[in-house]
Amino acid sequence: MSIIPDNEARKVDIPPTFSHSGPFSRLDGNSEDEGFDDGRPSGELSDSDHDILEEEEERERLLTTKEGMSGLFKEGVKVGKRDQPARSRGMQRGNKRKSRHGESSHLMYEMEEGVAASGSSLSRNSSESDERRLLATLAQGKGSRTHMLGRTAIYSIIMVFFIILLYLAYRVSNPKHTKHTATLVSNGTSLFAPTTILISLDGFRADFLYRGLTPTLNKFIENGISPKYMLPSFPSVTFPNHYTMATGLYPEAHGVVGNKFWDPSLKKQFYYTHPDQSMQPFWWGGEPLWVTAEKQDVRVAVHMWPGSEAHIGGIEPAYVDKYNGSEVLPLKVSRLLGLLDLPGPEDPHANANSPRPQLIAAYVPNVDGDGHKYGPNSTEIRQTIKDADGMLESLLHGLEQRNLTDIVNVVVVSDHGMATTDVERLIQLEDLVDPNELSHIDGWPLYGLRPKKDEDLERLYQQLKEKTTTNPNIEVYLRDKDMPERYHFSNNKRIAPLWIVPKTGWAIVTKDEFDIEEGKKNGDVYHPRGLHGYDFEHPLMRAIFVARGPAFPHKPNSRMEPFQNIELYNIICDSLSITPAPNNGTLRLPLKPVGLHTDPETPPDETPADPVETSSSPSSSALLATISILPSISSIVSLASGLEETSSWEQLTEIESSIPSPVIPKPAPVETKVPEKEGKESWWEWLTHKADGIEEWVEEFVHGHTPTAEAKPRR
Repeated sequence: MSIIPDNEARKVDIPPTFSHSGPFSRLDGNSEDEGFDDGRPSGELSDSDHDILEEEEERERLLTTKEGMSGLFKEGVKVGKRDQPARSRGMQRGNKRKSRHGESSHLMYEMEEGVAASGSSLSRNSSESDERRLLATLAQGKGSRTHMLGRTAIYSIIMVFFIILLYLAYRVSNPKHTKHTATLVSNGTSLFAPTTILISLDGFRADFLYRGLTPTLNKFIENGISPKYMLPSFPSVTFPNHYTMATGLYPEAHGVVGNKFWDPSLKKQFYYTHPDQSMQPFWWGGEPLWVTAEKQDVRVAVHMWPGSEAHIGGIEPAYVDKYNGSEVLPLKVSRLLGLLDLPGPEDPHANANSPRPQLIAAYVPNVDGDGHKYGPNSTEIRQTIKDADGMLESLLHGLEQRNLTDIVNVVVVSDHGMATTDVERLIQLEDLVDPNELSHIDGWPLYGLRPKKDEDLERLYQQLKEKTTTNPNIEVYLRDKDMPERYHFSNNKRIAPLWIVPKTGWAIVTKDEFDIEEGKKNGDVYHPRGLHGYDFEHPLMRAIFVARGPAFPHKPNSRMEPFQNIELYNIICDSLSITPAPNNGTLRLPLKPVGLHTDPETPPDETPADPVETSSSPSSSALLATISILPSISSIVSLASGLEETSSWEQLTEIESSIPSPVIPKPAPVETKVPEKEGKESWWEWLTHKADGIEEWVEEFVHGHTPTAEAKPRR
């Protein structure tokens, strides 16, 4: 047996499998003689090596088993990492032994050749087992990673879908980000997007339609859809109701709670006839139609609608026509039709500075003005109603000429009705409360009271309740205590805390406005002759709603149930295919008819009785009982009640000419009997006397009903 030098032994190649682990790694060039430093024979060394190998395999098996199912997604990595320190520790122990026995390692190389071969075979088997376990672990880790990637992809898809849903919900809830797209319809010469004309006839009472004065409106009803009436909101006055129709909000919600009111937070007074005060944006809450439409790229023209000049929300309509109470009705028609004649967006001649509007909202004050001035039952108001109907006739004729009848929606509404006033239905405020205890008085004809001292509120309330106990024509309410819920008139600090609400046809006045006692003594006529602002459900306060056009594809003459004017905002928005802002209305298009106005079960047309006029002449009733040749006292009253100083004598001539001359029978032949002659003279004398008395009474009556003192006019 030859002895291999140490330097040659170090050149022996060790299989790479055992270069980092296993017991036979001690046969490398640095540790050949490790087993001989205690002088034991080679057989014992071989047994020792086998023991070491088995210990290492057992340790490796235990480590693998300990890992087990400890990590489904990281086992293939951690097993290798945990094996590495164990094998390193084995190599370190072997290296120490090699350093101690390095001198005799060259003597054993050939002697242990067989043992080495046997160890190599075991090492190969162990290596193959390790490789199989490693491959299995890697395969399991790969499968786990694939499973994890699949689940991650599913979660990502769900998350993306959820984000898309959130974005769509955000777009829907924010219409200002929604671009309006409309279907265009041609009238033969131009393309039209959905277009609506909204006309408000201020003060047009619902039963004005039954007076035979409105052939155009009645025909319009036959071709469209309408309820018997539309209810206003409380209080039934112009500015709160026009802004309610424009926003769909109750007055308590949009903040315009009257034509006149005090804001305790702003320390400012709202008065509708003072534009510098009232046309400030901080008064006007909510979002009106013109702002909603312009936000969604629908251009708007507003013609004198209350509130349109207030620059609400920082968004201006394309066109705003300021209020002009003297504008004649034909000019209104020309203005509205002229807006429709502008080039549309698809027209090559279109101008961005003068677009054709899709919404035109127009205000007509004439009926309200003459209703206040002359009364709702006057001769003058009859002509005003006819004029308003004629205006609508001209507008509809203009649409027909332009082939727009079936393209443009037309909606006609009013804001409230009107009731007749009389000096006998006036209540003096000073008889109920001392004005010196009040800081502000809001509203009219109902009165909102603000005490100077808050602690006086309950006392004043009890005082008013006591004083009105015997008067059924007055109601007293505390805003925060017993204001009727149906009024929706309590949830705003602009509403005064204490209210006196007269019954319909009654009015509360201060002595500065009209001294009732003096007025009755002098026979003065109270002005205005017509009033509104009362309980919104009273028949005399009812308004109108009539609609026709492509957004209202109902049978002609369709009838729907009455509704309140908070619903108008949604209806107009739907007719333009735009998204309304949050509001109090719930009614949406298409409207739901309940039948036709001509159906047998349709309720009859209702003409509410206006409060009966109270005559100031104590002798008139007795005279009527004895003189049958006089015309009806009611006709005289109705004529006289509308008189103005400039026309009083013309009206008097009409009254006098309407009185028939006494029919004097042909005298019988004169006889010689004196008693008969005296009897004939007595009869003739009596008849002549009565005729003179009639003439004097008529003059006195007309004089007594001709205005001599007029209260301050109020709209």
